[in-house]
Parts: sequence; structure tokens; C-alpha cells
Amino acid sequence: MSKILWNSLFASPAILGAALVVSASAMAAETGTTPELAQPQAAAETKLSKPAAIALKQLGDSEENLLAPAALSTKEEAVTADQLLQGVEVTPQAPVALKTNEQVQTAEQLLGSSSKENAQTEPALVQNEAPSSAKIEVPAQVAQTQRQETPATTTEPAGQNVLQQLNRYSNEGSATNATVGQVTSVSQLSDVQPTDWAFQALQNLVERYGCIAGYPDGTFRGNRALTRYEFAAGLNACLETITQLIGQPGGDFVTKADLAALNRLLEEFQAELATLRGRVDALEARTAELEANQFSTTTKLVGEAIFAGTDSFGETNDVPAFQQRVRLNLNTSFTGEDLLITRLQVGNAEPLNVLNDSREGTQTFNVYGDTGNQFILDTLEYFFPFGERLDLVVAANAGVWEDFTPTLNPYMEDFDGGNGSLSAFGQRNPIYRLGGGQGVGANIRFGRTNIFNVLKPSSLTLGYLASEGSSPDAGNGFFSGDYSALAQLNFTIGGVSLAATYINSYFGEGNFGFDNGASVGIDDDGGISPRGFVGTNVANTLGGRTNPISANSYGLQASLQVSPRFGISGWVGYTNFSLLHSDNDRGLRGDGSIWNYAITLAFPDLLKEGNLAGIVLGAQPYLTNFRAGNVNIDRDEIPWHVEGFYKYQLTDNISLTPGVIWLLNPNQSEDNPQTVIGTLRGTFTF
Repeated sequence: MSKILWNSLFASPAILGAALVVSASAMAAETGTTPELAQPQAAAETKLSKPAAIALKQLGDSEENLLAPAALSTKEEAVTADQLLQGVEVTPQAPVALKTNEQVQTAEQLLGSSSKENAQTEPALVQNEAPSSAKIEVPAQVAQTQRQETPATTTEPAGQNVLQQLNRYSNEGSATNATVGQVTSVSQLSDVQPTDWAFQALQNLVERYGCIAGYPDGTFRGNRALTRYEFAAGLNACLETITQLIGQPGGDFVTKADLAALNRLLEEFQAELATLRGRVDALEARTAELEANQFSTTTKLVGEAIFAGTDSFGETNDVPAFQQRVRLNLNTSFTGEDLLITRLQVGNAEPLNVLNDSREGTQTFNVYGDTGNQFILDTLEYFFPFGERLDLVVAANAGVWEDFTPTLNPYMEDFDGGNGSLSAFGQRNPIYRLGGGQGVGANIRFGRTNIFNVLKPSSLTLGYLASEGSSPDAGNGFFSGDYSALAQLNFTIGGVSLAATYINSYFGEGNFGFDNGASVGIDDDGGISPRGFVGTNVANTLGGRTNPISANSYGLQASLQVSPRFGISGWVGYTNFSLLHSDNDRGLRGDGSIWNYAITLAFPDLLKEGNLAGIVLGAQPYLTNFRAGNVNIDRDEIPWHVEGFYKYQLTDNISLTPGVIWLLNPNQSEDNPQTVIGTLRGTFTF
């Protein structure tokens, strides 16, 4: 009976719909075919039969990736799967005899069902070139078939009758199959369930190629539905991963079955992928716009606390002292490229009493270090760019040259902080301490130089500072009182940096000193109190003269980075000054010279990253060739300065620095005994 029914399949499409269910098990037993489909020789020119095309759509595969059954011997054009799925009504053709030597696959075999009811299988698809080990799981709704008898006669078109049969196959096993309509495509789903073919196909790709590493074992699991956009995001990740694998050497291990499954998924979720990519592009554009045009005003607190135990050894009146100084810097930026620095400072660090009130023993924590433990406003400066090559600074209080001028002592210079040299002299050329207060500065960049263009400077620094600029009194003010004007050419050639400096200064009565413009003039008794942060007392007071001073200072600085762990820096400073007329000078006029020079050796990261060993050898500012009436100061005794220290970085924020300072010929007199200063400095940064 089965052969009779089988031969009648081609006599009428209407009979095919009835026979498809009644004789399914009989045909399976008689033909003896397996779930694997063999590729016939003429497959490239064969159209799919109706049951095969419908089963193809249910499996979610493409027409090209599924092997066609044996071709039928007919001259009429075959009906395509797309026509059937679109509900095209087909006119039955005349019966055609079937070749007895050809093997025909049944719809039940294409769906991969066994003869047992509700059984599920995973048919392996044979590719054109070579078999693939990849299998795409078939959803339970498709794999389970329903064996029910259907009336052989119907008045509906043959195409619609076959579609109804397949609907009944798809609804098999559903408790609500009487009320729930069939969904024939993943693209019709609002969510993607873990039991859907699309979900399982993506799961196989993820586990095979590691597209998404959501779990430690690299698997992609889930027990709840994904939204279509979540699913599309995972699909996009797999697409990128597989694309990279194909482009790499040895990328041929990506199977054709996986490529076919991926292609099908891309077709199903094409709309969601396009939407996601459009959203990502829009977000990236908005983010770039925000980064370029929006900046939140930000203030950052940067602090430094110094604990120091120090003492001097020699014929001095000093005793061991334990001192402290704290700096609180409020760094504020309004645009991301500018900087407003507001520094508060407090401490009790009084300088040691070297012979005759000389300032040769001043250490960095002694610079404005004795405030009576009362907070004071130290630095108040604003830095901002103007164009691509010009940087400007405006100093409203306690402006100093080193804040915007390269001093070319990279390892020792710490702006009188607690992480460079111990002594204030070891920080920089002392001529940078002539003048300070309110003013403006500018750095003009020309670009880096090279060995063939040595004379071209890399930048030019200009500045003007008035130590009495905040006073409206006559003889003071921004232009009428004390001032210093600086010009410096900077050269950078490879690891060598050079600078040539000129400073023109004017100091009122009793205001001269290497003290950043902090001198307060003549005392009530007509004398001059000790002053300066570096240099001998003779040099800072000009031998006790109170005249106004006009000075021209010149400096040469150099720095050489020999290796990442060794650097050399040095300088020479010369100041030529003239005593000007005043009501208190008693007719004294004259001029003189002040010299200073040094060489520093730095050993960064010695024994540990962050450590610094340093040596300073030089002569602090000393007065020579001074002529003022009958007063002659022409001393040849050079006040030598020898310093060694080792900063040990305990943590990222705590360092400990022991060191020794040896002063020969203090206050530029060989009659004065040598002085040795020992210090243990602890620095906390936050």
C-alpha cells in the first residue's frame, strides 16, 4: 500500500498532503534511509520540493546550505520554497512518472524525526567539499512530529493544505496548540527564548569560538529570555570574533556549518544589529563632543608635611631642634588646560644660627617655614595657555621665578619642598631668588633643537615681578617700587639642556637680598636685620649698606642626563650692583659683585625605585670687589658648600632623607670655624 501511495504523490498535490502522514513510518522502513542526507550529482540544478522547502525554513537554514533531494523527471518548472512560504496558490500539474532507480527523501526525514513519537534528533548536514563536525540543534517544536491521519480529500488549494500539515507538526507537544498560532521565524519573536533555534545556534558559536566570556569557564548560559537587542549584541560579538579568526593564519578551522548558521542569524537580526550600531555611533559622537567641549571645574588638594630633626656642629649656639612645615595646595582647573594654585603654609621651622647670622645653612623647610604655627597665604598664581606656543602666568601673591622658569636642576629642584636637596642652595641658581611678589610671566615655545641647529633656542621665558606691587603707597606699587625683570633663553639638544638668564632689578632702601623679595627694609634702629634664604650675611646685606640698589644678574645653567640613573647639573651666577643715592646713605656710593656657582650629581632610583642620592658642591653667594667711599670689601675667602643626602622612599607617599651639609669659610671668612649640619627629614605627601 505504501508504494501505491508513494506513486500517487505526484499525481496530485492534494493526495500528497494526506499520504505524507499516513505512510510516513512505512516509507521510512522500506527506503532504509538515514538522517544524514547524501549529496546527489545534479544537486546544483535542482529545485526543492514543497516538504523540503518548508522543513528548510523550519530548521532556520538557507537553501544553498541544505542538500537537495533527488531531482524529479519533469519538464515543468518546480515550485520554490519561498513561493510556498509566501502563500502562493499553485495550480496542480499533470502527473509525472517517477524514476524507479532514484531515491526520494521524505519530509519526515528532512525534519530529522525517528519513527518513535515525540523523538528529537540533530541531523548532520553534509557540506559540498568536506563533512563538518558542527551540528545545529533543531528546536523541539520542529523536531517533534505528530502522527495523525488527515482526510485525503479537501476543497482547499493544495499549497494551503500542505502548510496546514506543517503547522500541525510545529504545534506538536504544545499544551496550548489549540489557541497559540505558529511563529515561523525568529524575526517574529519579541524575545529570544533559551529553547529557540537562534538562541541555541548562538550558544554553540559562543562555546566553540569564545565570543563572550560571561563565565569563568568561557561558556554562554542562561535560563531566561533575552531581548532581541541583547541577543543582537552577543551576535555582533561573535561576528567580530569569527571575522578575526578567518583573517588570521590557520583560520580555516571555522566550519562551513558555523558560517551558515552565523549567516542565518545575521539575516534574522539584521534590523537589530543596524539599530545597535547606529546607537553606538551616536553615543561615541556625543561622548567625543562632551570630552572636547565640556569640562567640570575641579579643585584638587595636594599636601605636603615635613618633620625634621636638625642640628649644627661647630662653634655655633644651635641646639638640636625638631621642626615642621605644612603646605596645602589647592589646584583648580576651569578648562582642563589652565591651573589656579592657592597655597596655604604653616610651620615653626626657624633657620639655624650659622656664624654672624649667615644664611648658608638654610634648608628647604626653613623657606617661609616659621609662621608661628599660623596659616598664611603663600602662593596664589594662575597659569593658562594662549594659543599653541604661548603659556602665561599671573602671580597675585608670592610669585617666584622658578614657578614658570626652567632652572635645569631636575632632581634637586623641588620648589623648596621635601623631596629634593636638603639645602635651599642645592635647589637652583641663587639669582632666581632675586625678586618676587606680584607679576606676570610668559613662556614662548619655538620647538626642539637638534645638533645641527645648536644656536636656535627651544623656548624664551619672560617675566616681571614686583615685591611691593600690592602697596598703593608712594614709592611702592607695581611699577614704582621694587621689581625684577627676567629674560631667559632655553636650549634643549637631546639629553642636554642649557639656559642663559638675565635679570634686571631695583631694590629700595634695605630691601636687597636673595630672599624672593621678602626683605622688609631698614629696622627701626636704622640697621638691617638678617635676611636671605641663601648666601653669606655679607652678600645679603652688602656689608651693612642701606642704599637703594640697581642690579644686573647673569646666569648660565646646564643639565646633562648621562643615563636613566645618573644626571649632572650645574650653574654659574654673577650679580653686578650699584649703590644709588638716598637720604640715609650719608654720601656713600659704590658698586660691587656677587658670585655663586655649583655642580650637582644625582643618582635617581638608587637601590630602589623612587630613591634619590644627591651631592652638591659649590660656593654660596659671596660679596667681592665692593667699593663704597672708604669701605672696601675684597675678600678672597670662598664660602664652600658640600652636601650629601639620600632620600629613601618608604612608600609612595612617605620618604625619609638623612643628610649632611658641610660649610667651609662660613660668612666668607677663613677665620670662622667650619660648620657641619646634620638633618633627618621625613616627608609626607598626599
